[in-house]
Amino acid sequence: MFTGIVAAVGKITSVQALAGGHDAGVRLDIDAGGLPLADVALGDSIAINGACMTVVEKDGTSFRVDVSRESLNCTVGLDRVAEVNLEKALTLAERLGGHLVSGHVDGLGTVRKFEPVGESWELVIEAPAELAKYLAFKGSVVVNGVSLTVNRVDDIGSGSALVCRFSINLIPHTIAMTTLKHLTVDGQVNLEIDLIARYVERMLSLSAKN
Repeated sequence: MFTGIVAAVGKITSVQALAGGHDAGVRLDIDAGGLPLADVALGDSIAINGACMTVVEKDGTSFRVDVSRESLNCTVGLDRVAEVNLEKALTLAERLGGHLVSGHVDGLGTVRKFEPVGESWELVIEAPAELAKYLAFKGSVVVNGVSLTVNRVDDIGSGSALVCRFSINLIPHTIAMTTLKHLTVDGQVNLEIDLIARYVERMLSLSAKN
């Protein structure tokens, strides 16, 4: 589990295909940036742009993870050299500064607006229609590993034509301390919906059948 509070901005420094061809996935070498690795053991989890990955090798300032083809197909930002948001797995002794995050990407969103508003920035993301029911005003969402609060939700159309756009306000600290500063209009982002919303939806769907 994670909190969505980015601990450091690292960088994927190399992407190497794993033995077995295209379908086998890749191994990433990651410069941990300011993320301390002294307490990280092989097999531990680190969220990379919101995707939970397992450490398979490490040294003093970098670590390596293997990313399956399935994970590559379901995420963005894990297949090329670039800066990434990093967070080590949560321990019970830590403050829960964001919200409970599993590190499992639920879908890809598309940036529709990213503009300064005063000293902050407005970020508008178009979410897959199947995630619309989990997004709520003042609810939580994870964007590229960052726990954020939804300021507005606009549902346009209905059924198979439904388009859901949600707006987020990014304060200067978030811009400075994460890779969200690099977002561009029409670019894609990793989304994880709120864990509680997921269970509420499941309970309501079962109640409706009884």
